[in-house]
Amino acid sequence: MRRREFIALVGGAAAAWPLAAQAQHPAEGMRRIGVLMVIAQSDPEAQPRVEAFEQGLRELGWISGRNIQIDYRWGAGDADRIRAHAAELVQLTPDAIFAVSTAAVAPLRQATRTVPIVFAMVADPVGQGFVESLARPGGNATGFTLFEFSIAGKWLGLLKDVAPRATRVALLFNAETAPYAGMFLNSLEAVAPTFGVEPVAAPARNAADIQHAIETLASHGLLMVLPDVFNTEHRDLIIATAARHNSPAVYPYRYFAVSGGLMSYGIEPLDTHRRAASYVDRILRGTRPADLPVQQPAKFELVVNLKTAKALGLDVPPSLLARADEVIE
Repeated sequence: MRRREFIALVGGAAAAWPLAAQAQHPAEGMRRIGVLMVIAQSDPEAQPRVEAFEQGLRELGWISGRNIQIDYRWGAGDADRIRAHAAELVQLTPDAIFAVSTAAVAPLRQATRTVPIVFAMVADPVGQGFVESLARPGGNATGFTLFEFSIAGKWLGLLKDVAPRATRVALLFNAETAPYAGMFLNSLEAVAPTFGVEPVAAPARNAADIQHAIETLASHGLLMVLPDVFNTEHRDLIIATAARHNSPAVYPYRYFAVSGGLMSYGIEPLDTHRRAASYVDRILRGTRPADLPVQQPAKFELVVNLKTAKALGLDVPPSLLARADEVIE
């Protein structure tokens, strides 16, 4: 049951699923926006995110096909494909590019320092060199961050609430698509002694690596799944393998818990995509990205899958259930 309902965005774009970007120039007077998504177009999360972004634009007077043309590219978790799409979008010379995640922003910043970029769901944009500071981004990029690395302590606390006897926790990530993973690991190592657990880095490049990382945890070893497009693309495998090996896991987004993961705590992606539209609007009306401060997340949500907890033989404390925004039963 939902503790706090948020509005599911379905509407104007339902009749027309955005296709891959077309090469022709937009009609005279029409503005052009490039969008680089790192997930697959077929991912269940893809259409709701596109609709959230386009609804945000519509509310500000920008209608796809009327006064803006939107060119979409989909990375499907493939770093080479994402880099190629970044180059293609820059060659289209759009008025602005909306880029989701570090994996999208990094190749765009390599391809252009002039085309305005609005990013979303990016961890530590200052440390990664995307902006000079949060208050004064400088350059051609600005947008909305993911969350601070200290959230690793929150994730670990949630895991220990349901598996207090666990003594190991693995951090699952792909170094190529999540270059910031080391910062999460540093944060985890700083708090792990307080919880009496040993942190273990679990880099994965393919399905076999995922299975091996979880298998080596042994029964009831804890699993922390980083916000990483690789993990998103392999979420069904991660969730199934964690269940098979009785490994309590925490995930960064609600859709992992909905797909059968034990629990999730993180930002609400649709809200971030909708908010990003406001920055694209301001850029289209003449504001420089350098003058738009990078914004922090505005909404977090905790989701607990009680059905999965029971299957793992875990007792979820009533205090944790009371804090949850949503409990899946």
